[in-house]
Amino acid sequence: MADRPKTTEPAQRRLSPRKRQRILRGVQYVILVAAVVALALWANWPSLAQNFARLDIAELMLPDLFTVALLNTIIYSVGGFAFSFVFGLILALMRLSTVGPYRWLATLYIEIFRGVPALLVFLLILFLPLALQGFSVPFGTYGQAILGLGLVGTAYQAEIFRAGLQAVPKGQTEAARSLGMSATRAQFTVVVPQAIRIVIPPTTNQFVSLLKDSSLVLFLGVSGQYVELTKFGNDMASTHANATPILVAGLTYLIVTVPLGYLAGRLEKRKGTSR
Repeated sequence: MADRPKTTEPAQRRLSPRKRQRILRGVQYVILVAAVVALALWANWPSLAQNFARLDIAELMLPDLFTVALLNTIIYSVGGFAFSFVFGLILALMRLSTVGPYRWLATLYIEIFRGVPALLVFLLILFLPLALQGFSVPFGTYGQAILGLGLVGTAYQAEIFRAGLQAVPKGQTEAARSLGMSATRAQFTVVVPQAIRIVIPPTTNQFVSLLKDSSLVLFLGVSGQYVELTKFGNDMASTHANATPILVAGLTYLIVTVPLGYLAGRLEKRKGTSR
């Protein structure tokens, strides 16, 4: 009588990829919770509260926190953004121009101001009156801050616009030319408006970057009515020998940047679904 073939069962069944992923995720959650608990047990909460969360010091920052510091931050950022928006579009058009010198000048500017730290730009602006006798930036401190943010922002905004202009189908220009439009008119009435709509999400992110870069205005030696959030928080922290004002200044930045970041994400998502 022939023996029946033996069937061998595996000692343990092989886990499916989904189950392995679920187990791995569970292990990650356990590690994360353990790290949070360990940090909570290790931290000296009374000391942290004393140095970073003094409500009495935070109250002393009002109302200047909003009426002076935040207001100046917004003025500097909006002014720098308007500067970079206009000149960034001009540079983008120059970079895409068929005229060689225009392309070279635009490329040179973009490479320089994208490669140099923004802090150096502000320091150079600070020393301009010493280099150019009798020269002063219009509108004083506001003009210096807007100029610094604008010069740096223009280089980045130009690249954003260049990508937007190149994303417009060439058929749009050809259709406009077939209607009798000149190349310049077709560029400004057909291509540029579409490019601006295309670059709204990255332009919003660029404004957020300029808003954070406005903290560099403190290197212009601003004081009094010209202080922005970082300078205001630093001065208050030095006065009271406490870090609460710096934390409050950071939270105030988040009040502005988080909604703008969310808006940029929504616009990007909407643009992606509309394609």
